[in-house]
Amino acid sequence: MNKTRNIVILTGAGISAESGIATFRGPGGLWEGHRVEDVCTPEALAADATLVHRFYDARRAALDDVAPNAAHVALGGLDAAWSGELLIVTQNVDDLHERAGARRMLHMHGELRSALCELCGIRTAWAGPLPPYTPCPDCGENALRPDIVFFGEMPYQMDRIEQALGRADLFVSIGTSGAVYPAAGFVQLAARYGARTLELNLERSAGSDWFDETRLGPASVLVPAWVEEVIGAGAR
Repeated sequence: MNKTRNIVILTGAGISAESGIATFRGPGGLWEGHRVEDVCTPEALAADATLVHRFYDARRAALDDVAPNAAHVALGGLDAAWSGELLIVTQNVDDLHERAGARRMLHMHGELRSALCELCGIRTAWAGPLPPYTPCPDCGENALRPDIVFFGEMPYQMDRIEQALGRADLFVSIGTSGAVYPAAGFVQLAARYGARTLELNLERSAGSDWFDETRLGPASVLVPAWVEEVIGAGAR
């Protein structure tokens, strides 16, 4: 690890599942009771804005009942201690990374506690319910929607992510299914640029064969152990 200076970390639903946030797939998943097409597409928003807004209002309110787990806390500690370049890219729309102290990060799929104006593109911090046709505080048009990247839309800050992968010595994937693109392709991109690749996951993912190393187990166990290993080898 002593040659590692620049690290990119990708986190998925698995890291937040241990905090009680339902995962995207499987029994009890986030979308149970609603087809994805009903709540997470531009077409759904146009067809039934009330349903879409109520769905995300409920998800936003549920954040008050969860807390960061040991994996989030460990990554927050890595953010504070690591003297090299670090970027935490999360597919999650919760705010558990920030609440655990992470600052060098981005949400590629948007954030529950944010609203997006469909007309002017301004993103606004938002904590409570977001009724349909709420006026934008910037342009005044009734065009605020949940700041969530719907299926069929481009994830946020892809240029910044690719640039970071191009400089990375180490790419780490934590708690992801390895089935949803473009995030599923990050390991291949990082490897092509010359980074070492590590997967920390509860079970082997769809992309496990692309990683140099896979460690299996709960994120709350694997991530703190890995962070301790990395900090011990290369922190300031």
